[in-house]
Amino acid sequence: MAFLGFPPQALDFYEDLEGDNTRSFWTAHRATYEDHVRGPVVALCELLGREFGEAKVFRPYNDVRFRADKTPYKTHQGAVVHDGDGAGALYFHVSAAGLFVAAGYHGMAPDQLARYRAAVDDERTGPTLEGVLEQVRAAGHRIGGEVLRTRPRGCPPDHPRLALMRHRSLTAEHDFGAPPWLHQPAAAEVVARTWREMAPLNAWLREHVRPSTQPRR
Repeated sequence: MAFLGFPPQALDFYEDLEGDNTRSFWTAHRATYEDHVRGPVVALCELLGREFGEAKVFRPYNDVRFRADKTPYKTHQGAVVHDGDGAGALYFHVSAAGLFVAAGYHGMAPDQLARYRAAVDDERTGPTLEGVLEQVRAAGHRIGGEVLRTRPRGCPPDHPRLALMRHRSLTAEHDFGAPPWLHQPAAAEVVARTWREMAPLNAWLREHVRPSTQPRR
């Protein structure tokens, strides 16, 4: 299947799902999801895979076992490319709001967080990260991630990179919304270009944070 863009029906589907997140709605509109949401997402992943590697397409169902929110279906369809060498993730999703693209570490295990903060604290690698993030911002993207309200234990209040030390995860993000090109094949190049512009962050993470070596809980 060739990627032709995300049709307006994809955004309409999620707008309706937000108002009626029920099994009966999903069952009645399953064909819309398959044809106008999942189909284009899979096609885009196959196209991007030639440059970035194989992507995982997420399931549309929420795991409600440990969630206070028991709505059964996700209100976006996402896909992710994981780098086996620990370069972080490349991610996109489509929702009622349009297209969202991101990269980086959405979360860090304790051993990763320790290496991250040591690298931020270092007078060589810390400023390098500042330069990388400035490069990402200059390309039009924002820096996100979970951030502590206070400084980490042992971090002095006058640390030159205190804002970065407070991060528990670190991402680059861009909400594109729903411009006309979203419904055209050109959307593929927008995602590809954005991932290339965010790549320096993943490269820094690959070198200084690396994958977790701790067992999964």
